[in-house]
Amino acid sequence: MAFSWLLVVMFFSTKLSICGGDVGDFSPCLQFFYKSSPPKGLTGTPICQRYSNQYRFASLYSRVRRSAWFSAYVYSVPLGKRPSVAWKYEPQLAYPKANGNMALFPPGPIDLNVVESQAVDQDYINSSFSRGHLNPSLHHHEYDDRSSTFTLTNVVPQKAGSNDGPWETLEQTVNKTLAAYCIGKAYIVTGIIPYNNQEHWIKNKRVAVPEYLWSAYCCPQFNNSLPQYLRSAFPTYAAIGRNDRNSTEEIVPINKSAKKQFFGYDVRQMSLATLEIYLKQRFNTVVNVFYDSCNGQSNY
Repeated sequence: MAFSWLLVVMFFSTKLSICGGDVGDFSPCLQFFYKSSPPKGLTGTPICQRYSNQYRFASLYSRVRRSAWFSAYVYSVPLGKRPSVAWKYEPQLAYPKANGNMALFPPGPIDLNVVESQAVDQDYINSSFSRGHLNPSLHHHEYDDRSSTFTLTNVVPQKAGSNDGPWETLEQTVNKTLAAYCIGKAYIVTGIIPYNNQEHWIKNKRVAVPEYLWSAYCCPQFNNSLPQYLRSAFPTYAAIGRNDRNSTEEIVPINKSAKKQFFGYDVRQMSLATLEIYLKQRFNTVVNVFYDSCNGQSNY
């Protein structure tokens, strides 16, 4: 199916399936976006991701792909080790009047409405893809915030060579940079870029596989001790990472000297403006990640 046709199908399916509560409306969780403004240009089903009766982050979900277009959150300096928690799902995607909190998958058979509305654990088992966080637990301080990221409405099929290699390095780099130099809140949006002409799917044709992942942060205020090499990285910076080692190199070149397990899964860091050019080319529409391109103020 051509990607342009998929966007049309997705748009109308979203219009027909918008639910009440925390699904279908970003208004309860605008605090996770810079200037309370979600990215412009992408269509899907908004989810205010709620865990333990508190909003933790926001995702724009694709019912057709059974995964998110992006997740948006506010960065905080992490504390402790990565939590070991069970994977969760979004009940309101299956039942509009369901409790707004994400829920643990049951130990037995899963409700068919849940299976139809979103990805489940079985989609990823023996699939050759890992569960790739868009909003990573690494970028959060509180235990419940970190635990909330382990929901399948916040992950996409990601090759281990990306998830455990260059993409993880990017997440660590962003963590260290923002912890050291960002004053106040830092807003992050992480999303995917689909294949250009034909969707790729996990083994059972239920969950779509992205060709690339992208991420951008917005730090409106930063301190005056920035080293020279980081002055182009504020107030905002971005990156695109390969999720297919066989993709062409127009967007992200391949590091020919990379280790075998990470070969072809490189990440290219770039300006926000450059990222938005690539998003426009692939989605065939203008995409604005941050309001006013995160026109922040520094103390330097």
